[in-house]
Amino acid sequence: MAIAFKKFSLMMGCILLILACWAGPVSAAESRSDADLRREIDDYVRSSLRANPIPAAALAVSRNGETFYAQGYGTDGDGREITGSTPFPIASLSKSFTALAVLQLAEKGLVDLDAPYATYFPNLAPKDERVRKITVRNLLNQTSGLNDKANPDMTRSPQYRSLEEINQALDGVKLAHDPGTAYSYHNPNYQYLARLVEQVGGRSFADYLKDNVFEPLGMNHTFNVGTTRQIVDNPAIPRGHYVLWGRPVSREEPLWFIDGPAGIVSTAEDMARWMQAQYEGRLLGPELMEAYHQAGPIGPYGMGWIAEKDEREGRTISHSGILWTYKAEETIFLDRKLGIAMMFDSGLNAFVDYSAIVEGVAKIMRGEEAGIPLANGRNIETALIALTAATIGWGVYSILRLRRRRKRITTVRLVVSTVLRLLPALILPLLSPILSFVGGGRVVPWFGIWTLMASLIVWLAALALANLANLACRYRLYFQARR
Repeated sequence: MAIAFKKFSLMMGCILLILACWAGPVSAAESRSDADLRREIDDYVRSSLRANPIPAAALAVSRNGETFYAQGYGTDGDGREITGSTPFPIASLSKSFTALAVLQLAEKGLVDLDAPYATYFPNLAPKDERVRKITVRNLLNQTSGLNDKANPDMTRSPQYRSLEEINQALDGVKLAHDPGTAYSYHNPNYQYLARLVEQVGGRSFADYLKDNVFEPLGMNHTFNVGTTRQIVDNPAIPRGHYVLWGRPVSREEPLWFIDGPAGIVSTAEDMARWMQAQYEGRLLGPELMEAYHQAGPIGPYGMGWIAEKDEREGRTISHSGILWTYKAEETIFLDRKLGIAMMFDSGLNAFVDYSAIVEGVAKIMRGEEAGIPLANGRNIETALIALTAATIGWGVYSILRLRRRRKRITTVRLVVSTVLRLLPALILPLLSPILSFVGGGRVVPWFGIWTLMASLIVWLAALALANLANLACRYRLYFQARR
């Protein structure tokens, strides 16, 4: 009997093993409860914010047409707790809303995507006749031929005050490329689109979004602004920050006209509703919704989204949003019906990888481990503090050592030393063209460069001053020896 029972147990064990294999592997995410996933996400985000100098953030996760998670982290400048209903600027995530508005008008037959933009503005009188060839689709795909050098955006002073004003200024613009021949990310492309929505839709851009996007989706705490001044003056919006020596520094967002490309303010709860709408088909018919989520003819930038596809994740659409004291990230995995968006009250920083935090949340939702990299913002900032202190110490030591020097400084050595020691001082004024080259032609104002890498600039300044002081001492000793 015992032997028979053992055989029966062995047979049943084999059957169960076969059935388990037949059923296929169960992912770690599926094996954990939703409560466990939320707890793991919460722990990961809190650890990420501690590892990077980010005072506050809000996270939205939508899954299978429902809000899976909408949570705030940290406090604002007045000590108020950040929640899922706290408003944050979403910056360039706004472009997908603007593109949607244009496509809605196209679906109604009011806009032809392949018609010249000038068709809708007969009073335009451009000096560069190529402007008349810019189509609505060119503007959506960022292939209009405009860029920051030909048509200043962030560096423009004074800034534009209305969409009508920027549209009129198109008369005096000379294109950098023929329309449709080159990709160049350029915010004014989406300002012209916002003006098109006003012209064809018969109301202000903000009102159009409210009536046709925000209210239908139940995004009751989302609104559009024209300039960053409206963000600064709104007490409900947390004050933005930049980072210096590992600490967030509160700072008013500089004046910037952002209506169209970057003017939407939203909450985590509302952004979850927005992401759900990307696969519900509530705001667009299936044909235009598919076009809305496709890459453009030149690179992955389509219509307000970066559209990509790979074997593992399937189709994804994403965008990042940058202001100088705020940041936002959004990724939607269309085939998985999963969307993740995060808003931060700290701006673009060379040493904080905001997109990696969103990717970490995506890993948790896939059932993978999400770790904090050693090269995180706080560790890099700490290293820069130590490097700055060491540079100052080296500068003082090198000057004291020179004064005790007995050996005569030759002309050749002085010339070589001059060239080498002037390099750090020359790098500082070259930061703007260097960043423009790296950033694909975007022209960054000096304040933006400061907020991007304040601690690095302080170190470069310390290095430049130490070398200049050393050089001055060398010249003094050189001429004293020849008297």
